[in-house]
Amino acid sequence: MADDFDLGSMFPEPERPASPEPTFSVYNRERTNQTDWSEIKIRLVGSHPLWAHHLWNAALALATFLDENTGLYADLNVLELGAGGALPSIVAANNGAARAIVTDYPDDSLIDNMQYNVDQNVVASRRSHAVVKGYIWGRPVESLLSELHAGEKFNLIILSDLIFNHSQHDALLSSCEQAISLKNACVLVFYTHHRPHLAHKDMEFFSKAQERGWTCEEVVTRKFPPMFPEDPGAEEVRGTVHGWKLVR
Repeated sequence: MADDFDLGSMFPEPERPASPEPTFSVYNRERTNQTDWSEIKIRLVGSHPLWAHHLWNAALALATFLDENTGLYADLNVLELGAGGALPSIVAANNGAARAIVTDYPDDSLIDNMQYNVDQNVVASRRSHAVVKGYIWGRPVESLLSELHAGEKFNLIILSDLIFNHSQHDALLSSCEQAISLKNACVLVFYTHHRPHLAHKDMEFFSKAQERGWTCEEVVTRKFPPMFPEDPGAEEVRGTVHGWKLVR
């Protein structure tokens, strides 16, 4: 009797599902009198546990707000936390930011995808002003500040649809406090209450910010179709983007 069993045929490994293909979403510029760029085509990872496979309504609203308010960052330093597809950072880079530091969790698929979007969408004359890096919220920010001129910090910090991560509010605020410049600076926080029954938990971000010395002001409200129509809760709430400006 042969004693060389084919164990591979006895215990076959199940076939792994293929990773979903990347998808693309297009942001069309609302300022029609501009000629240097008219649209940004964002590549999104096919699937990701950190929700980077969506271009969120908050990012669309924030991109337009940045396009209409270049005085917040032209010739100044911009940092985006949890950038995902990096749309707001790309707008800032295209519109004259001195440095646009684009960050998300240091996962290869996220970082590679952000770099692709920067390479494809930042106009050639501005590409050297945009830098993609991995960063974990709440950690020291020296690696981010090292991308700036000595002694500089960030004049604009972007948080786009991040505050639904309730456990990370303190970490986000810590990063902002470490990285923000002491003058001519603000944080833009754009979000949607995707889970209306937890809206009060979302808003705790601003309560914590005020306790830590920030002044918080709502500056934008925009209506969109809800991203997930089948989800529970009022569509009016789930389709509204709120934008807040934080200063110290």
